[in-house]
Amino acid sequence: METVKFKTTIKCGGCVATVTPYLNEAVGANNWNVDLQSPDKVLTVNTGQQEKEAEVIKKLQEAGYKAEKIG
Repeated sequence: METVKFKTTIKCGGCVATVTPYLNEAVGANNWNVDLQSPDKVLTVNTGQQEKEAEVIKKLQEAGYKAEKIG
């Protein structure tokens, strides 16, 4: 399984709570994490499937946030 990182507009614990059901639906619980200490608010997702990367971006947009793949 591959780790993919995204720069996001998720800013706080409340934002994480908002996106949790969306990301759990996209990649499953315990398969993602947001580093709120990072200036880029990096979302790390454990998936090796390219279609899942697009789904993560789509689900975050549905929740009202933006994500851009990095690295």
